[in-house]
Amino acid sequence: MREIPVEIVTQKVAELCIRANYHLSPDVLRALQGARQAEPSPLGRQVLDQLIENAEIAAQEMYPLCQDTGLTVVWIDLGQDVHLTGGDLYDAVQEGVRRGYAEGYLRKSIVEKPFSARINSGDNTPAVIHARIVPGEQLRISICPKGGGSENMSALGMLKPADGRAGVVDFVTKVVERAGANPCPPLIVGVGIGGSAEQVMILAKRALLRPVGQPHPDPEVAALETEILERVNDLGIGPQGLGGRTTALAVHIETYPCHIASLPVGVNLQCHSARHREAAL
Repeated sequence: MREIPVEIVTQKVAELCIRANYHLSPDVLRALQGARQAEPSPLGRQVLDQLIENAEIAAQEMYPLCQDTGLTVVWIDLGQDVHLTGGDLYDAVQEGVRRGYAEGYLRKSIVEKPFSARINSGDNTPAVIHARIVPGEQLRISICPKGGGSENMSALGMLKPADGRAGVVDFVTKVVERAGANPCPPLIVGVGIGGSAEQVMILAKRALLRPVGQPHPDPEVAALETEILERVNDLGIGPQGLGGRTTALAVHIETYPCHIASLPVGVNLQCHSARHREAAL
């Protein structure tokens, strides 16, 4: 049994919040640079140049990549042979978010009483935490600040089983088409297929953790990712909605078995500022 003090978790969460908001991860930057080379639209190339320059300036000058520094989504993989000491894991994560957003001078975007007073919590908490128990004696943390513009374009579809593969392709494509420029393309399109209504939306968001453009290990799923990406990029929405081929940088799909009467499909769109940082303790 390995012991980890929760204060270390707090420190690491605070550090990752700052890094995620100031430094675009290498996989996303490479995807933007590759899209710049392949984009046929002159205006699209100009926009992509600006996005790449924005990422460079943010890293050099320590400015946030985007003024919307997001709802902090925290993914925890807790090894079953880890014993946390000194406090509660969830409290430690929330304190880490609180510190990171204060020390990094990041915008606080979370409101309490969401359907009435909408009072800003003042410290960007509470974060949304997804935790699961896994084998081993490591604690892995992934921080994903999620902007409101892209999150608002999420969609859940409870398709008929007879809709099948073609129905999934059509549903995801229509979600992106309806979103238009709102989620700040070029996008990473996270798709969940299967499970239940609540699980499929978590699958869609978890799909965004995969390095951009890395195909699913199952060839059938990888082929579906490729087809949906082609359909999405045929829409012509383009970078920042100004036209062009690069509406999405990648489509990532995660699947789970489902009930014989169901075909749940979830879509979670990620903007071009696809912020994510990970660490293992």
